[in-house]
Order: sequence, then C-alpha cells, then structure tokens
Amino acid sequence: KAILHGACGRMGHIIADIVSRDPEIEIIAGVDAFGSAYAGFPVYASLDECREEADVVIDFSTASAIDGLLAYSAEHAVPVVVCTTGLSEEQTANLKKTAEKIAVLKSANMSIGINLLLTLLAEAAPRLAEAGFDIEIVEKHHNQKIDSPSGTALALADSVNDCLGGDYAYVYDRTVRREKRPQ
Repeated sequence: KAILHGACGRMGHIIADIVSRDPEIEIIAGVDAFGSAYAGFPVYASLDECREEADVVIDFSTASAIDGLLAYSAEHAVPVVVCTTGLSEEQTANLKKTAEKIAVLKSANMSIGINLLLTLLAEAAPRLAEAGFDIEIVEKHHNQKIDSPSGTALALADSVNDCLGGDYAYVYDRTVRREKRPQ
C-alpha cells in the first residue's frame, strides 16, 4: 500500500498508471497541493490530512514539499522513496538524518537506462580523464522542467566527479562566458 506524494503532477500520473497495472502494489492515497482526485484514489492537499496507513510513500513532488514529507515519514515510521530533485544542502542533510530513522531511497532518476549510464560513467570517466578528454553534460528537457541543471544531470556529474576523486568544479551555462575553455 502506497501513498503517492505529488500525485497530480506529470510523474505522479505516470506512476499511478504503472501501479494500476501491477497487482503487487496499490496506491491508497495521493497528496498534491495543486491537484484533486485522480485514478480512483483520494488526493489530499497535505500529508497531515491523509489518514490512510501505507507501507511506503513514493515521492515525485517538489523540493518545497520535502521537509514535510520527511517529517511525516519519520513520525509515522513509513519508508519513503524520494525522487524529487533540486533539494537544498539543508534538505539533503535532513534526508540523510531521516534515513538514520527509517528506510529512505533517494534517486535523481528511476530510469533503468540512466542508472546503467551512472555505472558505465564510473568505469569510463577515469579512462577518459586520463586520456585528456573534457567531460561535458548537455541536457534538454520539456519547457515545463523546473530545476536546471536537472537532478539527473547532477547525478551524472556527481558520478563522474566521485570516481575522479571529487576534484572537479561544475560550470553551468557557458554561453555568457567569453573566455577560451581550459585545455
């Protein structure tokens, strides 16, 4: 039994559709500050209004909703899958602290392809860096994308940086720079 946090957003609709075809999981309630009932389960404006008891909360909401989600999950001892990106340093620290109390799975992207790419990058990046290659991530999204760079782009960058010793600084949007790239 799952509560879908961010139920009425783009990914919320996709998750609800996937879950509706899987007999192993059921969404018993949704939470969305900006939506209403969807796909046959009640949707509440906040987790505080939700009275259904769940085995897990699946989150595809916004960064502004994360603190309340983590407080709810810790207070009710409900594991949480956090797929929201764009978290602040304080929210990330809160997430880690919450993970000491309950099970927390944090993923910037749930795609099998992206997760395979993260593994491949960890192997390829040291070889490419040693050979003098510049590693650059270019991303393109729909015009409704809120966070930029995306959580996926940051996860890819972190994967590369971690396997290279964490020595690299990130440079965003070079279009305004008029200097030559470092060799």
